[in-house]
Amino acid sequence: QVQLVESGGGLVRAGGSLRLSCAASGRTFSTYAMGWFRQVSGKEREFVAAINRSGGITYYADSVKGRFTISRDNAKNTVYLQMNSLKPEDTAVYYCAAAITSLWEGVRTLVREYDYWGQGIQVTVSS
Repeated sequence: QVQLVESGGGLVRAGGSLRLSCAASGRTFSTYAMGWFRQVSGKEREFVAAINRSGGITYYADSVKGRFTISRDNAKNTVYLQMNSLKPEDTAVYYCAAAITSLWEGVRTLVREYDYWGQGIQVTVSS
């Protein structure tokens, strides 16, 4: 089992940047594909970005492609989400998630494909 703790959220003006971090407990972090999702109150949780176990494969939602970058440091048990050129519509609670995957698998993009979730962190972008 793995526990996930997000940090780095907050309030930023449109056009600004934030870097989210997600620290994972345990010694098996490198066996998990990781993802970032976000949720606005009253709406379904939506996919943002994903990365495979080694970090060699990444995938993004169209709405963030070119602005957000997901990365991971397996030595530090941490996954990151660098968010640039933020827009008010990026305002949401952001969640990191871990999926148990085999070595040859790629990324996961669906909520139901993830096994563990962080508690979420608020990101607010003002206009």
